[in-house]
Amino acid sequence: MEIGISTFVETTPDVNTGKTAPHSQRIREVVEEIVLADKVGLDIFGVGEHHRKDYAASSPAVILAAAASQTDRIRLTSAVTVLSSADPVRVYQDFSTLDGISNGRAEIMAGRGSFIESFPLFGNDLQDYDELFDEKLDLLLKLQASEMVTWSGKHRPSINNRGIYPRPVQDPLPIWIGSGGNAESAVRAGILGLPLCLAIIGGSPVQFAPLVQLYKRAAAQAGHFPAKLAVASHSHGFVAETTETAADKFFPSTQQAMNVLGKERGWGHYSRASFDAARSFEGALYVGDPRTVADKIIHLRKHVGVTRFMLHVPVGSMPHEDVMKAIELLGKEVAPIVRSEVAEWEKTL
Repeated sequence: MEIGISTFVETTPDVNTGKTAPHSQRIREVVEEIVLADKVGLDIFGVGEHHRKDYAASSPAVILAAAASQTDRIRLTSAVTVLSSADPVRVYQDFSTLDGISNGRAEIMAGRGSFIESFPLFGNDLQDYDELFDEKLDLLLKLQASEMVTWSGKHRPSINNRGIYPRPVQDPLPIWIGSGGNAESAVRAGILGLPLCLAIIGGSPVQFAPLVQLYKRAAAQAGHFPAKLAVASHSHGFVAETTETAADKFFPSTQQAMNVLGKERGWGHYSRASFDAARSFEGALYVGDPRTVADKIIHLRKHVGVTRFMLHVPVGSMPHEDVMKAIELLGKEVAPIVRSEVAEWEKTL
């Protein structure tokens, strides 16, 4: 069971001061967070790609590379790379470079993304939303499979027996599929034999169990070995010394961020009652003291089949020192509990 962190490097206004941190400050803070995550023994750190004012990470590979030379063990991934609006060749080259800097710790998590700003920015038509992803994933997998590539498609110039460099340390360089819970995405990942990361940020996490089963059935039918395929969860949460402290610190920025998105997407008002319901044992928020958070992650492993858990923190903008403390607690207290108890449980299977 792998435990780690994901972030979108958010730069929303501070709920207490109203001030917004510069993008440069948040980028430097996230590098510090990655270094700490490595120091406290976490397995994975993911940075998500966005192209709007309230997120500072338009280039996850560059941020991860800044941390790569300051870390020793932690794996470094996008969360996600918006592949539909990107050039797969540059994506592969960037993460191969990261793999070299980190000596074999890079991963790509490819997804459609939950925002659309990158499409007009890079000259893509939203009418081609699904077609773009399918075609570019096809090219990315060919780049993963071979140094010399011949490929043709509709939305990018053809490649005729060209070499793609640098080559990564890992062979193959890991490519995950990131999904918000779409059955088609899960089936695609299964057919391709790719690991799957689910954004479990609402409802009850156990509701994702049928999706994981669908993914593994698709993998088996395509000739892959489901037991060897990893499934990850990307879930909002926060860890503090006490559950009350965790809830009180995490709620204000989460409410602000969720209500901004809610206005854009037509969601209902996000209240403290909504928040408290979501941090119940069966809810999708992993907020509490180390034992509380550990128990929920163990429950997710047993009942959904997740083998990697990524705590997304912060949601909105929180004080850097609070985020650093949450990372420390996740690594030093939560992760050992989860690893130990999951290992004991797996012996009984």
